[in-house]
Parts: sequence; structure tokens; C-alpha cells
Amino acid sequence: MRLSPLYDIIVGSRDKEKAETVCKCTLDVCEKRGENPCTLVGASNQDAVSCADIVILAIPFKHLVSTLETLDCFENKIVISPVNPMEKRDFFLCVPPPEGSAALLIKRLLPPTAKICTAFNTIAANRWKLLDEELNYSVPVCGDDAPAKRQVMEIVNRISKLQAFDAGPLAASYQVECLTPLLLNIARYNKMKDVGIQFH
Repeated sequence: MRLSPLYDIIVGSRDKEKAETVCKCTLDVCEKRGENPCTLVGASNQDAVSCADIVILAIPFKHLVSTLETLDCFENKIVISPVNPMEKRDFFLCVPPPEGSAALLIKRLLPPTAKICTAFNTIAANRWKLLDEELNYSVPVCGDDAPAKRQVMEIVNRISKLQAFDAGPLAASYQVECLTPLLLNIARYNKMKDVGIQFH
């Protein structure tokens, strides 16, 4: 909903009908808010990847490998990972894969020409849904391809009041991915809600 007024969006799902329903609901909300979204269509995951210039892998870590193993056509595309490898035990804990981070796992699974960047990892899902509230957060962005990273940072900076920060190469992604379980623990133990970060 926050991206659709800014960009042409393809929502991918294993169930194309589910993706189409999401798009219809988004269009209905935009209409009620008096907003004019760009193109917004639902598709299968593969069709979404095939048609997109930039792919956001908005999927849980536990489904990451099984999803990516069924998809192709990532060559030369920018791929944004907001994926956080974590578990909920007595507290939230970052549990990275052998590669060291979800981002590096994605890099291993995708073609060498895919340009992987981490972004949006530290924004609570509930905050995205509160459309009348500004997202006043800092967003660390990691990546090895400088032009791709700049483009991702430009996307971040167009959304609400988000501010992108260059957080280094893709190898530093594990530091970003560890922030989410930290924020969840802070929220839990301090009776806070939807904790985020800001850099000053």
C-alpha cells in the first residue's frame, strides 16, 4: 500500500488468486483514501520475478530456500532482502544460516549477476499497515553493487519519512539482521510496541 502510489507493483504468491485478492484490497483502500496507485497486479511468484526489475523477497526465513529453489529469472535484477533469520524461544534470537546471514544465503542461491541488498529489516510489520502514521525510522542498507545500493536507498527515502543509511557490504548484513530480534526483545521486556531505530 505504501509502495503502490510510487511504483508499478506486481504482488507475487504461490497462489495467484491470493495475490489478486491482496491487490484488490489495496486498490479499494487507495480509492477510499483518495490515492491513485500506479499499476498494481497479482501474479504467481515466478511471473512476478520474471516481469520485475526489482524483487523484494518479503517471505519468512523458514520458507526462503524452498521458495527460491522453485524460481528463476533473477539474472541482473536488484533483489531486496528484508529477511531475518531468527527464532522465538524464551526470547527472540538471531539464528543465521551457515553462510552467515540470510542475505549471503540468497546470494548463494541466486545467479552471480543478481544484485542483492538488505533493506527494511528493522521495520515492524504492524507499522507498515498504519497508513495514517509516518514511518520515521532509519533503514540500514547493505550491498556489494554500488549503483544497486544507491537505487535501493532512493526507494527507501521515497517512503514516508524513512531515511536510508549505507551500512556497508553484503557481508555486513548479519549485523542488520540481528537488529530485529534485539528490537523485539526490547519491545517485549520494556512493554513497548513496534520498536524501531533512528540514527542521528
